[in-house]
Order: sequence, then structure tokens, then C-alpha cells
Amino acid sequence: MKKSLLSAAVLAAFCGVAHAQSSVTLYGVIDEGFNFTSNAGGERAYQLASGVLQGNRWGLKGSEDLGGGLKAIFQLENGFSLNSGALGQGQREFGRQAYVGLSSNTVGTITLGRQYDSMVDYVGPLTANGSWGGTFFSHPLDNDNTNNSFRINNSVKYTSVNYGGFNFGGLYGFSNQPGSQKNNRAWSLGASYDNGPLKAAVAYLHLNRPGTTAYGAVSDDATFAAGRQRVAGAGLNYAFGMVTLGGVFTYTNLNDTGALSSLIFTNYEVNAKFALTPALSLGAMYDYTHVRAGVQSAGVWKGHWNQFGAMADYALSKRTDVYGQMVYQQGQGIALADIAGTSGPSSNDHQVVTRVGIRHKF
Repeated sequence: MKKSLLSAAVLAAFCGVAHAQSSVTLYGVIDEGFNFTSNAGGERAYQLASGVLQGNRWGLKGSEDLGGGLKAIFQLENGFSLNSGALGQGQREFGRQAYVGLSSNTVGTITLGRQYDSMVDYVGPLTANGSWGGTFFSHPLDNDNTNNSFRINNSVKYTSVNYGGFNFGGLYGFSNQPGSQKNNRAWSLGASYDNGPLKAAVAYLHLNRPGTTAYGAVSDDATFAAGRQRVAGAGLNYAFGMVTLGGVFTYTNLNDTGALSSLIFTNYEVNAKFALTPALSLGAMYDYTHVRAGVQSAGVWKGHWNQFGAMADYALSKRTDVYGQMVYQQGQGIALADIAGTSGPSSNDHQVVTRVGIRHKF
């Protein structure tokens, strides 16, 4: 009897250790709200819309301890519309992220699958849209992908360990096309520094013919159709007590875009977040975007956008918050007013969108 009890105790202890060496976590975000748009194709729009502040999602992520500071890791993340129940990201089951890899405490992490590029990983978190504001606060047309409009398929990503606040990494997305590895491929590099009140980052993204093949690095979610797309960016955040100030610069250069020989966007953003109480925070941003289009046999056309945004957020608990947003955009020249996430561009040179919403995390 004593031997049986001892065996049961040893087995229970062993199972407890084995369980502690591996884990799987279920998580998610649900964001829902009401939007008012002043002009969408010449009409006012009143809409119930989901996934604007933060994309609706549920996911699984896990790890297995392999010993010696090495772990096997994975993440599967689904995006969906709360209002219709439809899958997001082109009806993909795990369209937001899907990868598996190895992580070392000393060497870094290698992952393979559908993943975020370096602009999203490093510069995006320093923008208003990538940190606290969401889609409406994106730079026009999300021309620099800081709002994560597309992911990179067939990708291999490396992320370094933390060296005293300094991190770096890179990604390569294969075209998967026999005989033409440069057709619809992608690569990116990035680095960040996070130490105390200071955060800074730089990144570069390079795409060749995105969206031109069904199974390439960027498929049906490509923002632009171009022979070559290059994006570079840098950002800085600094916290002064309850106030965090930030600035971001990004540059997007597209070549061979059909009727256009070139299309260049230059974005200058400043943003601020005020933590008035542990529950209440306010945010504000301003972005100036200049666009320059080289038109075949018609010279160069120019335009620009001015965009202002403000937000208030109140936490009801650690997992649930309510919020209000307002964004105003004015375009001039060839730049039509078209706030990201609305139902369409304005029929005149300005557009306003407001939103009240609720977000729950689990």
C-alpha cells in the first residue's frame, strides 16, 4: 500500500513538472463601436463597426521547454468581423498570424509562417495608430503598413535577444514561384531601443511585385500593385511622468504602378498620450503626408494631407475599456480626403469620422 502511494506521488510530481514545461494560452480581443462619417462618396454614414481600435481576434500561442534555454514556440491568430461573424484577412482561418519556431535565451528566435514585417514590429508601436489609436489614426492609405494592412506569407523571421534594451531582427518572405524567386518576394530589417522613458526604432521593408501571384509573400491583401515598393521609417517616444510624446517619420517609394511611373509618400507624425489617472487616458496626434506621383507622359502631380486625431479612453477593469475618437483629414492637390477604416473617400477635400466603442480582452 505504501509503495502504491509512493508511486502515485512520484507520478503526480512528474506530471506536474511535465505540465510546467509546456503551455498553451487562449487569448483574444473584441472591439465594437458606432461610427459617424461626415462624407463617404458624397453621403453621411452611420455604421456599427468592429475591429477599428484593435482588430478583433482570437488565438492560441504556446511553448515547450526543450532544455538548455531552448523552447519550441507557435502562434495561430484568427481575425474576424463581430457584426457578421465572417473571417478576416481574405477569409483566412488564421489570417493575422500563423507560425512555428525555436526560441533561445542566448541566440534569439527563429520563426516560420505568416508573420508581421519589421515596419509593423519596430516602427508601428511608436505611431498613434500602432500604439493607442487604431485604424482611423493611420497615415493615409496606410501607405507605410504601420497599421498592418498586409502580412508576409512564406516568411522566415529572426528576432534577437534583448541586449540592455537593444533588439534587432529581420524577415524574408519567399515568392514560392518556380524559376522566379524575385517575383512577389519581401524582406525587411529593423532595430529598437527601449530603456526607461526612451523608446526608439528604425525599420526598412522591401517588396517586389506584391500581390501579383496567389501564393507569394504578399497576396490578395497587398495595399498597392507595384513593381517595387520600398518603405523606410524611424520613430521616437519619450515619457515625462504621465505624458508620453512621440514622433515618427516614414518614407514610401513605389515604382511601376501601372499608369504611374512612381508614387512617393512622405509622412511626418507627432503624437502624445496623457495618463490622467490609472483609468483615464487622453491621446492626440497630427500627421502631415506629402504625395508625389510621376504620371506617364504627363509630368509630376503633387498633393498632401493634413490629419488631426484625438481620443479618450476609460478602463472599466483590467480587461474592458470604453472610448471615444475623432479624426479630421483635409487633402489638397491630388490627395482626396480618405481616412483609413471609413467606408470610402470624401467627395470633397475634407472628411471627419467619430467613434464611440467598447473593447474587451480575454
